[in-house]
Amino acid sequence: MSSSAILVVGGGFSGITAALEAAEVGHEVFIVEKNPFLGGRVMQLNKYFPKLCPPSCGLEIQFQRIKNNRLVKFFTMAEVTKVSGQAGDYDVTIALKPRYVEPGSLDLSEKAEALSKDVPSDFELGMGSRKALYMDVPFAFPNRYVLDKDNCSKDDLASLAEADIVNLGDAPREITVKVGSIIYATGWKPYDVTRLTNLGAGTVKNCVSNMQLERLASPSGPTKGCIVRPSDGCAPRSIAFVQCAGSRDENHLNYCSYICCMASLKQAAYVREQYPSARVVIYYIDLRTPGRYDNFAKKILADERLSTVKGKVAAISEDAGSGDVLLTVEDAVTGIKSENRFEMVVLATGMQPSLAGQKLPVDVALDEMGFIVGGEEKGIFAAGCAKTPLDVMKSAQSATGAAMKAIQTVRGR
Repeated sequence: MSSSAILVVGGGFSGITAALEAAEVGHEVFIVEKNPFLGGRVMQLNKYFPKLCPPSCGLEIQFQRIKNNRLVKFFTMAEVTKVSGQAGDYDVTIALKPRYVEPGSLDLSEKAEALSKDVPSDFELGMGSRKALYMDVPFAFPNRYVLDKDNCSKDDLASLAEADIVNLGDAPREITVKVGSIIYATGWKPYDVTRLTNLGAGTVKNCVSNMQLERLASPSGPTKGCIVRPSDGCAPRSIAFVQCAGSRDENHLNYCSYICCMASLKQAAYVREQYPSARVVIYYIDLRTPGRYDNFAKKILADERLSTVKGKVAAISEDAGSGDVLLTVEDAVTGIKSENRFEMVVLATGMQPSLAGQKLPVDVALDEMGFIVGGEEKGIFAAGCAKTPLDVMKSAQSATGAAMKAIQTVRGR
């Protein structure tokens, strides 16, 4: 029997957009998200394009739309493990991890703070910590704590057992849903800096990734929005941005990640706003500012305290005494090779599809980089950065397109 329901794998901005577009024309939609909360990468940003809005600007509206639409059902801490059938008639098995906290909006912050162990926070990209009982994202949706049971002591578990809303007996389970079409909106992950051995491989303390800088600049981040050096908490008086860190490189990501140049210009504005006397240098291969972003780039680049150097950064090392970062750079215009000292450096690491290195439970191919190729003849569609590197606005457009195709599939057109 054919189904008019649609499955969306991924609960970030693209996945939520695709789900709502389909639900608001009458289709039941299931969102499957591997993390405890919806929102994806956008939730981690300080601001995003094109209007330099905070994440709440778009996500809180989307969350409210989900709450108001009974056709949208979502599963967090979930994974699609098996898909069988054909376009119009798929049976999908979803594995659900235990959350150990029942539905409800009780404030468990005091219980959380009383726990014995601090755990590195994935959301803060290793720059902050959380407790084993946590709700560590801003305006979390669902507004529901999750328990990392493996990081609790016996005393912690005994204390938590006193809370009615905590269910220590929760267990993994599986459910099966029937859908007619599937949208993959699994997003992206920052390229692993530990693979960039010439750029410090993540060991230089005051050399951070572009996504780590977003967390430093965010009011909800580990430093409450203060951009400081990780090594000593001091304000940087000089900061360099290194473009194409792992991108456009046949040994790493062989493509341009589309938005990294704009992200660095945006982040340079963060720095200059906080520190009017700071010196900022951007090292680049090509500065790519597509479409309407060109005007924004011109505005940022007009800053007399910001300069650009067309050249490839060959090596990054640390001055052990000061914690400063040393960049070896060859200027592509002058041909001069030099060593330059900065108090802090930001690597513009590329956008790698989250599916890279994975095997899908459906018969759809990934290219050598991990982007979805094909599948549309089977009623399976890719949206957002599961398909190609995109900014938030274009990800939403891509999600709308995928939703329209999914709707055509289940309606037999």
